[in-house]
Amino acid sequence: MRITVINEAGFCFGVKRATQLAFKTAAHKTGRVFTLGSLIHNPQQVEKLEQAWVEVISCLEQVTDGTLIVRSHGLHPKILKQAKQQGLKIVDATCPFVKKVQRDAANLRKEGYQVVIIGDMDHPEVQSIKGSSGNDLVVLGDKTEIKQLTLSKKLGIVAQTTQSLENFSQIVAQLAKQASEIKIYNTICEATAIRQKATLQLARIVDAMVVVGGRNSANTNRLVKLCRKINKPTYLVETADEIDSKWIEGKKEIGVSAGASTPEWIISQVMQQLKAFN
Repeated sequence: MRITVINEAGFCFGVKRATQLAFKTAAHKTGRVFTLGSLIHNPQQVEKLEQAWVEVISCLEQVTDGTLIVRSHGLHPKILKQAKQQGLKIVDATCPFVKKVQRDAANLRKEGYQVVIIGDMDHPEVQSIKGSSGNDLVVLGDKTEIKQLTLSKKLGIVAQTTQSLENFSQIVAQLAKQASEIKIYNTICEATAIRQKATLQLARIVDAMVVVGGRNSANTNRLVKLCRKINKPTYLVETADEIDSKWIEGKKEIGVSAGASTPEWIISQVMQQLKAFN
C-alpha cells in the first residue's frame, strides 16, 4: 500500500507565528500567561502550550494581572479594551491575514457598503471581524441563507480566511444578482486555498483519505467535506491512535492531508501508524 501526504500539510504561517509567540512569551514570563479561548484549533497543541504554562481562560474576569496572548483568530476590540483597562500586558498573535480582513471590512463600511462576510457565524475569526468593522455586518455561511435577509443594493464582501473558494464563489454569484453595486475582496488565505486544492487533487487519485486535525478546526472540517463531496472514503482523526486498520484494508493507495493548525509531530505519528498497518 502506498501512502501519500500533501506537501502543504502542517502549520500555516499564521498558526506557526502564533505558537512561536506563545512559547516565547511563556519562556520569558514574569507572571501568568494566558489566552482567551484556545490559541489555535488543535487540542493536542493547546495541551502542549498549557504544559509550557500558557493557560486557557474563558473570560477576563478570571484574571487580575499577567499577559494576554491574543489568539490567531483575533479578538473583539471591546475585549481588548477591557484587557487594557485591567492593566494586562498584551501580546498580539492575530494572524496578519485575519487583520487584513478586519481592515478590508472596516474600509468597506466607511465607504458606505453594507458589509457581508462569507463565513461561519460562531467562529472566533468572524466575531473578531464583526467587532472590528461594526456588529451590523451580515454573516452568510451558505447561499440558501440569502433569501432570509433584506440586503442593501450596495454590498461589500469579504471572506473568512478558511472558507472554501467554491462556497465563496457561489454566494458572491447569488449576491451579484440582486445588488446594483458590489465590491469584493477575496480574503481567503492563499495557504488555505492551496491546501484545499492539493487535498482535492490527491483525493481524486487515491482509494481513501485520512485528514488530520482538530475536530473544532473549521479548515480541517472543510478538507473533510471537500473529499467526501467527491464520494471519497474520508476519515478525520486528531491523533494516530484513532486510526482503524479496517479503513485501509484492501486499499492500494491512501492519501493524507491536514488542517492548517495541525502540528507536524501529529502528522508524523499518523504516517507512522499507517505504515505500521501496511
